[in-house]
Amino acid sequence: MDNFTLKLCDIQGRLFELFLSTDYDVENLVKVFMNSEIAKNLDSEYNRMQWAGEEYLLEELIDTCKDKLIHKKTSVSKEALFWMGYVYRYWHFYTQEDSVKIYKQAPFETMIINYLMFHTMDVEMAIDDLKEIYNQKKSFFKHDK
Repeated sequence: MDNFTLKLCDIQGRLFELFLSTDYDVENLVKVFMNSEIAKNLDSEYNRMQWAGEEYLLEELIDTCKDKLIHKKTSVSKEALFWMGYVYRYWHFYTQEDSVKIYKQAPFETMIINYLMFHTMDVEMAIDDLKEIYNQKKSFFKHDK
């Protein structure tokens, strides 16, 4: 990873931390963000949104997705949110998968459940393990039918 991509990971981590400063539910904000045009723009090889700071990204998310946002109910630690945002962005650069596909593999609940075990791991190892969890669940439910 080069400095630019690591900076984008850091910005997205700080953006997720900022979710705590809003009147909106953080779980909902994460889901809406990961499925938004903003995340899609950050997934691009080059997009002006990649040069925006986390405050601007939050404003843009609220402005463009207000109809999808719900008021607070989920409470999460600032550290867990930063880790989640950072890992999601790193995941994109590591696998070239888009944010929508990443979120399907590791939704909010999966990230929160695994935060305590994975936040001290190498990011790539954590991503590999999250992908393995997803594949095992997918395989289990496939065989369960």
